Order: sequence, then structure tokens, then C-alpha cells
Amino acid sequence: MSGCPSNDCLSLKIQMIHHTKNLKNIRIMNSDIIKNRSLYSSLLIFISAILILVQSGCEALRDEDTEVRHKPNIIFLVSEDNSAFLGSYGDSLAYTPNLDRFADSGIVYKNAFANAPVCAPARSSLITGMYANSLGSHHMRSLVEIPEDFRFFPHYLRDAGYYTVNRIKKDYNIFDQDGIWDNDEWWNYPDMLKDREEGQPFFVMYNTWMSHEDKLHGSREERMLEYYINSSIQPMTGEPASQERVNYFNHMHDPASMQLPPYHPDTPEMREDWARYYDAMSMMDDEIGEFLNNLERDGLLDNTIVFYFSDHGGVLGRSKRFTFESGLHVPFIVHVPEKYQHMVHDEPGSRTARVISFVDLAPTVMNLAGLEIPEHFQGEPFLGPNSGNGKEFAFGFRGRMDERYDLSLTVRNKDYRYIRNYMPHWPWAQRVNYLWRAESMKSWEQAYKDGRTDEYQSRFWEPKPAEELYSIHDDPHNVNNLASEQDYRHVLEEMRNAMEEWVFRTNSKSFIPEGEYLKALGENIGYEYFTGRNYDLGHIYEIASLATLGDPVHLPELENALLHEDSIIRYWGAVGARILGNESEELEDLLIRNLEYESLDVRIASAEALYFLGHRKEVFATLKEILQNREFEPFGPMEAIRTHALNAVDVMQPEDKLQFKEEIEAIASREGNGYDKRVAEYLLTQLGF
Repeated sequence: MSGCPSNDCLSLKIQMIHHTKNLKNIRIMNSDIIKNRSLYSSLLIFISAILILVQSGCEALRDEDTEVRHKPNIIFLVSEDNSAFLGSYGDSLAYTPNLDRFADSGIVYKNAFANAPVCAPARSSLITGMYANSLGSHHMRSLVEIPEDFRFFPHYLRDAGYYTVNRIKKDYNIFDQDGIWDNDEWWNYPDMLKDREEGQPFFVMYNTWMSHEDKLHGSREERMLEYYINSSIQPMTGEPASQERVNYFNHMHDPASMQLPPYHPDTPEMREDWARYYDAMSMMDDEIGEFLNNLERDGLLDNTIVFYFSDHGGVLGRSKRFTFESGLHVPFIVHVPEKYQHMVHDEPGSRTARVISFVDLAPTVMNLAGLEIPEHFQGEPFLGPNSGNGKEFAFGFRGRMDERYDLSLTVRNKDYRYIRNYMPHWPWAQRVNYLWRAESMKSWEQAYKDGRTDEYQSRFWEPKPAEELYSIHDDPHNVNNLASEQDYRHVLEEMRNAMEEWVFRTNSKSFIPEGEYLKALGENIGYEYFTGRNYDLGHIYEIASLATLGDPVHLPELENALLHEDSIIRYWGAVGARILGNESEELEDLLIRNLEYESLDVRIASAEALYFLGHRKEVFATLKEILQNREFEPFGPMEAIRTHALNAVDVMQPEDKLQFKEEIEAIASREGNGYDKRVAEYLLTQLGF
């Protein structure tokens, strides 16, 4: 923020007074001037009027400056990958004394949700105030352009005089925007507000990595705890990490005392990873505690509204990346100092059942800062003036997760979670390189192969139902699907209708194949193209919904879809044929014709459907041609298309995968670290190369 505007006003007033005095001292030298006394008087009146205007303008600027300096400071403390493993949320295994004390004097939200169960699309929704699948930024680690007037919300704060700060991590799936941050390359607490003017309000996004998924990778000794403590906590305490402190955080929780969820098999590796993650939660809590201590020491806590939350749920298998409670429900606590208590409904130390999600954060911050909420924001404020009584539903989505394609949408109210799976033929347990680095995942997979898993634990490795419905109170782990229960038919209909309304209200891009969307962006017809009459969402949604039911009664609709001029509708026609398997034989000719269609995503979906109808030659030729493309633009359409094609190869029999050995080796050996390369490397391992 610039210097105090009143200084400029004072200078201008002094100059005006000086010129007025000079005018009064003008000696009337001749009769011509005497004759113009009236003109002289008019000039004095004019200058006096100007002085009055300057005075009032200065007072207005001074008032505006004072108003800005009395706005609340706002901080987001964002941990990574963790569900509500906190004592303040009733977890008896958690040792989180700092966040528990924070909750004692704050507002605890019992129904807070990320909009996506993985960091980048969740943060995309958070920073824009719009659902990522409305923007086309819903695939993990994609990179898309959005309209210029859809600014990240800190931009509006900065324009209003706030000093805006972000600690390194962005990960928004969107090309970076200028003019958002005053300071976004800092790490240590002392550097956080280094260029802020005295009294200037600030907004800080403080990201901590202490609870990230990587804490499960490698042995306990390889987790780099000493590095994490020295790099994050030591600058706030002034003390380097002692071996005693490292050991303390490394062995706090006993694997034997872990309480496993019903979907996890009881293996030594699973218990070990659960214990290690609770250790990581305690280490994260320690960092948050030191941050709050420093904030209080610097006299900032009484002027600052502090939010703590995780960027999504997690982190062991079937949590992060998946649209269950374990992937989307997050801890969420807000500290509101006494001077701003008039801006909120809830008392310190209270717990609220109000339903909120990340898309509500941007409008909430704008509301607390006294700023107008942009019309394109899709959430609603839950704190500050006119924050209302809350909403009934929180919505979520899943697109591609790293190198694996999938599509699920979900809606949650206070009592139930509904999930709609649009790729039910693919199991939840698609092999994701990063997830499989945890020994617990490998042990779960081996237990399933050995027949040592029960119904709940086996389900993760098998095809999904098209619809899921869970009672939150009776079934917090989401293992008892009520979607087919007649007693819950009315709930199912209500949740279906809520989801459909949300899909259309937000103009969802979830149903567009990623390659198609990125290709459109490259041709400068991206977001705007898919918001106009060219994007027939009603027809697309209808076909995608019936295609994924796997019911041959819908063969006529699938036939029409495979002939449609819209490539997205053709794509879902092919997906429907793949789900039907042998029951889609009457669509063979159309599927073969679509192997020549201009859209490569349509070709891939058609090839996969034909493979399960017994076709080989045409399928191999189609996929080979696509995989031989050597366009390696990072985050470009061909990387997405090759990833899609390799996913189709991965479902083939081992002897058929060998037909693609040359193409797979070429992709696996290329430079960079694209998701197509990850699938190729896995396929080579599968094939023994």
C-alpha cells in the first residue's frame, strides 16, 4: 500500500493557501485592475471553493485509509492431506494439544469439506471461489487458462490495501496470475511480513507440509524429520532439531494401538503407516503451535482472524483421491478475536453443524474484509455481515488422479453422502505410482490377492456401483451402500436432484474428455466455448448418466450417441458400450467406424469397448497410432490423450500388452515426468522389462 494519502493532501492545501495569499497581496496598479474588482472577488471565491473540496477530499482519503487499517488481518493455516485426526474432533489416538487449545477458543466446524479429494483441484476451488470442474481445472496437476476477469480472490484484497502473502505452494491447476501476491517466495516466519507497512492489514496463506503423504514413504529414518523441523519449526523457536525431538516425533504412536477402519486389512504395514501418520499429525500440530506463539508474541493475534483447515482428507489408501468422507471431510477451526466477534454468529469455543466447503472461503474472506463479492463466485459467505443461515449441501468431484482417469461426483448434507460414479467399470484401486509408494498399499494389494480380505476390504479392488448412498451417523466409514434400499429411496431421489441442479447451475466441465478440453484451449475456444450454445450439457449429462448404468435397455440411446455430431456425446456412447461389455455387440459396427473419428478420445473409448468384444487387429492399430505421437508438451492435449490410451492398454491381457512394447518403451524413456510416462513405466514393470 502506498504512503498515507493525507500527506499529499496537506502539500496541496499549503500550495493553494500560498497562491491565495499572493493573490491578496497583488497591488492594484491601475484603473483597469480596479475596474475588474468583481473578477478578483470571483477568483477568491473560486479558490476558496477549491480549498473546501480539497479539505473534504483529504478527509475522505484519510477516512478511507483509517478504514483500511482497521480491517481484520486474515490468516489461512493450511495443512496437507489429513482428515480430522485431532483431539478436538474426538479422536482418542491423536496428540494435537496446540490445535485442541486453538479449538477451545475458536469455532469448530463439524461439516466442512474440500470440493476435491486431492490438493490441486481443491486449491483451485479455494483460490477462485468457483468449483474447479466448472472452470475445467478439476484434473490433478493440469494447467488451464480461465477468463481474465476471474481473478484469484487475494487480488481483490490487494487492490483494497491488504498486504498479501503466500508460503511457496500454489498448485491451483491454473496459469499463474499477476498482481496477486506481495510476497510469495518466503519460507521462514520472520520473512512473512517483511515489506508490510506499519498498520497495513494482511492476508496470509501459510502452507505446512508436515502432514503430507510423503511422510509414509521410505523408512522412519528416511522421512527427513530433522530437515522438516530445522526448516520450518527452528526459525520460529531459534533452536535446531535435537535428536531427542526427532525421536519424539518418530515414535509417538504404537502400531499395536491403532484402530483400523473396516475397509483396511489388519496387516503390520497398515498398522505401521497409521502410527506414522499420527506421528506426522503431532509434528504438524507442533508447527502450528509455534506459528501461533509467534503471532501472539508479535502482538498480531488480537487483530487477526485465523482459519485452520486441511486441503482435503487423507492420507492412507481410500481417502485422499477418493470421494468418500475420508477424502473430503476436513478439520476446520476459526479463531475470531474479541474485537471482531460482532462479525460472527457463533461464540468462542462453540461447535457448529453448518455445512461449508472450500468454494465458500473466497466470498467469506471478501465479506470479512468489507468488500463486494464478485458475481462469478459460486460459494456463499459463512462469516461476516449477511452470511445467512447456511446451505443444505456441499458438492465434490473427482477427475483424473495423477496417471489414472476416473469420474465421480458427490453431494453431502448433514446426514447423507451420495456418490455418482461415471466410470464404474474401473475399480477404485487403479494403480497410482505415488499412492503405491506406501507399504500399507502394497500389503493391502497382496492381502487381496491372497484372499485374506473380507467383503469391505475386497470391494476397493473391484468394479464400482454406479450409485452410492451412505448414512453419516450410522456409517461414518462409508462401507454400507444404501442406494438400492427401498427405505432410502426418497433420500436417493433428493440427493440425485441436488446433484443435477448443481451440475447445470455451475455448467460442469466434468464430462468433457481431458484431451478434448485441452485441445479446445489450444485453439482459444476453451472456457467460453463450453459456456455457450455449443456446449449441450443437457444432452451430455443425460447420455453420461444412462450410459454408466450398464443396462442394455439403453442400447438405442447409445446407438444414437455413437452417431452424434458432438464428440463428447460420442465419447459417452463408447463408454456406455464398454460398460455393457458383450451386451453391446449390436454396436460393433458403429464402434469400428468411430476408430476413424476425428476425436482421439472417442477413438480410444471405442477401441477399449471393442477389445472387450473380442477385436484385436483394429484396436491395436488405433492405439499404436495414437501412442506413436511424439508431441511432448507438458500438460498439453497429447500427454492427456496418451495417458488415456495407456490406461486402455493396461486393462488388456498380458500377451496383448506386449503388442505395444515399442511404444511403451519410447514413452517411458522420454525426458520429463509426464503422467503418460508414469503409466508406461508401470506397464514395463508389469511386463518384466
